[in-house]
Amino acid sequence: MKKLKLLTDIQESYTELRYRTSWPTKSQLIKSSVIVLIASVIIALIILVMDQIVDHLMHFIYGL
Repeated sequence: MKKLKLLTDIQESYTELRYRTSWPTKSQLIKSSVIVLIASVIIALIILVMDQIVDHLMHFIYGL
């Protein structure tokens, strides 16, 4: 009984992916990828700055 349910679920998933899902166009995909790339770089820079501040603070505290 469970195998039939599993097969039914797989078939329904395939049908939904194949016929009911709207996929982005190439230009939409490129725009989204660029946005994610820019956001990732900005977040990485923020983390770098925070890390440098903590590093300098720790060197100052341990240098006393």
